[in-house]
Amino acid sequence: MKSPAIMNHTSSRRNFLRIAGAMGAAGAFAATLSACGSTGAATGGASGSATAGTKTIEAGMSYALSTGFDPMTSTGATPMAANIHTFEGLTELHPATRERYLALAAAEPTQVDDTTYEITLRDGATFHNGDPVTAEDVVFSFERVMDTENASLFAQFIPFIDSVEAKDEKTVTFKLKYPFALFADRLSIVKIVPKKLAADQAAFDAAPVGSGPYKLVSAVKDDKIVFEKFEEYNGPMPALAPGMTWFLLSDAAARVSAVESGRVQAIEDVPYLDVDRLAGSVEVESVQSFGLLFLMFNCQEAPFDDKRVRQALHYALDTQAVIDRALLGNATAATSFVHKEHPNYQEASTVYSLDLEKAEALLKEAGVDSLSFELLTTDTSWVKDVAPVMVESWNKLPGVKVTLQNLQSGALYADNVDTGTFKVVAAPGDPSVFGNDLDLLLSWWYRGDVWPKDRFRWNETPEYKTVQTKLDEAVRASDPKVATAAWNQILDIVAEEAALYPIFHRQLPTAWNPDELNNFQPLPTTGISFLDAGRK
Repeated sequence: MKSPAIMNHTSSRRNFLRIAGAMGAAGAFAATLSACGSTGAATGGASGSATAGTKTIEAGMSYALSTGFDPMTSTGATPMAANIHTFEGLTELHPATRERYLALAAAEPTQVDDTTYEITLRDGATFHNGDPVTAEDVVFSFERVMDTENASLFAQFIPFIDSVEAKDEKTVTFKLKYPFALFADRLSIVKIVPKKLAADQAAFDAAPVGSGPYKLVSAVKDDKIVFEKFEEYNGPMPALAPGMTWFLLSDAAARVSAVESGRVQAIEDVPYLDVDRLAGSVEVESVQSFGLLFLMFNCQEAPFDDKRVRQALHYALDTQAVIDRALLGNATAATSFVHKEHPNYQEASTVYSLDLEKAEALLKEAGVDSLSFELLTTDTSWVKDVAPVMVESWNKLPGVKVTLQNLQSGALYADNVDTGTFKVVAAPGDPSVFGNDLDLLLSWWYRGDVWPKDRFRWNETPEYKTVQTKLDEAVRASDPKVATAAWNQILDIVAEEAALYPIFHRQLPTAWNPDELNNFQPLPTTGISFLDAGRK
C-alpha cells in the first residue's frame, strides 16, 4: 500500500497508471536484491561491516514496498524513506528539520549570472560500487528526470532548468530558463545515480546503487529491507550503525507490539489510540506536519461552481470536533494553506471556523434551498474515521443531505476525479515529502493544469490566472519581500475560493526507545530517518 500522501499526488493519470504498474515489479526486485545481498545483515548483523560492540538498527515501517528504488520513479513512502539513506542530491533537506545542507556539492552553488550556476562535487565521493561520482553522472541524473519520455514525477519540480553540462570532471554548469530564487533548495529533488548502471532503468530499479551512507542489501515485499554501512562514504551524514533492518509492518498492532517487545527500536505511524499507552514505556512524539486533509470541489458542477456554496460547507464543518473525536487531538485546524510552523506561514484573510448561521446565509445568497451530494473519500484508516464526523456536521444544516463513500485511492482518482464525475472529495495529501518551500507546496495543487484543470476544474476563473501570475512573480523575485507579498496574495485567494483547501494539518506520531537510540528525531513527513542517529 502506498502512503496516501504520495498516492494521491501522481502528476497525471498516465503517471498514476505507470506507478501502479510498478507494483507488479515488487517481487522481481525483492528476488534480485536478495540474491545480491548478505544473509548476515538480515538477522541483525550487517555482513562484513560490523565492529566489536556495535549494534544494528531495527525499525517498523507502516507501508509495504509498492515501487522499486530508482529515485527517478520511486514514489512509495517506504522506498522514498529508504532512498534518503542510500542516495544523495547535490544538496539535501534534512528529513527532520527540513533545512538545506550540502551533500554531493562541495560548496554552495556559484552564481555566474542571473541564469547560470556552477557546482563543484565533493572530493572523494564514490558510489557504492566503488566508482567515483563525476560531473557526467550529475548531468545524466538531471537529464533522465527532465526527459519527458521517462515521465518522471520529479520533472515538475525543476521546470526552471534549461540545461545541465559538465564543465570538467568535477564541475557542473546549470543554465536556467529564468532566474529562480530557490535553485539551491530545489536541487535536492534529483538524486545522483551512476550513469553506467542507471542507464538500464529496470535493472537499476531492482538493484539501486547510490552514494549515501547506507547500501541497500536486500528487500523483500511485505517482509523487510536490509541495509549495511557504506564504509567509503565521506559526506556530512555518515552511518552511525553497521547496518539497519526495516520490518514492513503494515498492520498497526504488529508495529506497536514490535516496539513494545523491543524487537525494533522505532516505529512510524503510531495509531492515535495507542499513543498514550505507548508513552508509558517508550518515547512518543507527534510532530506537526504540513500533511493535510483537503476538501476539493468540482467547480464546473453546479452549485459548487459558486464559491459561496464551497465556503458554506467549510463554515459548517465542526473541524475541532473532527480533530478531537476522530484524531484524538492530533491535528490543527487550518488557518492558512500551510501550518503555523511553516517558515512562510501567514494567516489567510479567510479563516473557516464553525459558524452555522453564516453557512446558512451563504447558501441562501447562492440561491440554494436544498443540497444533496455524496462525499467521496479515500479508504485510508484515519480518513475513514474522520469522514463520518464531517458528514454529521453538514447534515445539521437545514436542507442539506450528505452521504458518504470510501474508495481505494486509485479508484477515487481514476474513476471519479479524473473523469469529472465527482462533486465533493475529501482526501489526504502531503507534497512536503518532496520539498518544503512554499512555491513547491502551492505549485503542487495550483500551478498549471494537472489539478486546477483536470481535477477540481477551476482553471477558467480570473483567480486561477492571478495565482499563475503571482507564482511566477514570487519565484523570479530577487527581493524576498516581493516573493513573500506575492505568496501571501495567493494564500488569501486559495482560502477565499476554497476550490481545493485544507481542513486541518495532521500531527504524525512516531515512537522510539531512547535507551536504545542516540539522537533519533521523528519526522514531519511520512517515513523515518536514521541520518545522524545510532544505537547506544
